[in-house]
Formats: sequence, structure tokens, C-alpha cells
Amino acid sequence: MTDDALVEQIVRLLDIRLLDPLEILLDGDDAVNALRTLVRLRAGRWADSMQQGDEQSAAMAAMRLVMTLYPSDRAFNPPIDWWYSPLGRVVAERVGHPSAESVSYAVAGAMLGISRQGVHDLVRRGKLPRHPDGGVPSAAVRHRLQHTHRPVLPEPVHPEPVHTEEDPS
Repeated sequence: MTDDALVEQIVRLLDIRLLDPLEILLDGDDAVNALRTLVRLRAGRWADSMQQGDEQSAAMAAMRLVMTLYPSDRAFNPPIDWWYSPLGRVVAERVGHPSAESVSYAVAGAMLGISRQGVHDLVRRGKLPRHPDGGVPSAAVRHRLQHTHRPVLPEPVHPEPVHTEEDPS
């Protein structure tokens, strides 16, 4: 069963990064609408492949999407919150960090859905290894994700600031 949130994120990103600019260049040509339909169909297949496919097909689909959606001359380095997104969660589990052999405790925490302190505790207890260059190995984070039962993570909740009303008396 495909995660609808993952499909929707893939469709939304491809729409924003590829199809909207193409629609502008082609002056709203009907071909872009056909491409939108095709992207939605393929997004379901890519999501299925990443979630239920064998290791190689899952990694290939994830890497193709990451390279297409986030092109750069530099190594892929998403913001911490990206790891909480449906695409970030599936990439973490099926690929690990796509461009880093080791990740900081903060990134490892985001990939695992725990705090930086939680990662520190796992390292201290020998549940995650330290990387010789600092942080923890991306492969170890991926291995933990694949072999540890954990609840499905919601989008990160950022607590609202507490506002107090002054007593009018």
C-alpha cells in the first residue's frame, strides 16, 4: 500500500520544480496537463518502489528523485525538517543520507525521529557507532531504521510560543 502523503509530496515537488516552469515556457500548452497526469501515475509507482521494492529498486527510485528534485553542484544537504517529510523518511530508511558517509547527531536524530540527545544516548550506550570523522555513520542510521520497530512519525510539531494576557486589574 502506497503512502498517499509520499505520492502527494512527490507530485507537488515535481509540479513546482518542473511542470510549472515548463507551463510558463510553453505558454500553458495542453501538453503540460498531460504531463501532470503522467507524473501523478508515475509518482505512485515511484512511491511503491521506494516503500515495497527490493533494496536496489528502492534506492534507485529514491536517488533519481533526489537528484532530479534537488539539483546542485554541491552535495545534497537538506534542512533538518526535510527528514520529517514523507520523502525524507523513506530516503532515510531505504538509502540513508544520499551524499554523506557520516551525519551529525542532529541530522541522525531527524532521520531517526528522535532528538539530538537521543542520538547521543544511543552512541553512549553502543547502540549506534561513532564515525571516526565525527557524528555517526549514515549506514548505521539506515540500519537502525530498517531493524527497529518505531511508530510512523508525524510532521514535526513546533510548539507555539506561550502568550500570556496581562491581568487588566
